Amino acid sequence: MAVPVNPLTDSFSVAPQLSAGDMSAVAQAGYKSVIINRPDFEGGPDQPASSEVITAAKAAGLEVVYQPVVSGAITAQDVTQFAELLKTMPKPILAYCRSGARCTQLFQAASIS
Repeated sequence: MAVPVNPLTDSFSVAPQLSAGDMSAVAQAGYKSVIINRPDFEGGPDQPASSEVITAAKAAGLEVVYQPVVSGAITAQDVTQFAELLKTMPKPILAYCRSGARCTQLFQAASIS
C-alpha cells in the first residue's frame, strides 16, 4: 500500500484515496473491513471507482461497504450509519476518502453520538 494509513484506535484507521490495487495490501496489513466514504468521481474521471475497489476488496477477503459522504456536508444520518458500521463490521476497519479527514470527522462524531 503506497498511501499512508493513520490509525485512530487499535481497531480503526483512516487513509486517503485507495485503489483496487491496494486491497491485497490492506488485507495483508491485517484489516478485515473497508469503508469507502468518498463519492464516485468526486475527484473526476481518474478517481478509482468504488465498484472496482469493492470487487478487489471482496477478492482479497475483506468486507467492504460503500457509504458516500459529501465533503463538508456530513449529515446526522451519515454519522448514524457510520456508527452502525463501526459496531457491526469485522475489525480492524480501514476507512478512506480523499485525504482521510472526512473519515476522521465521521469517526469522531460517531464516537460521541
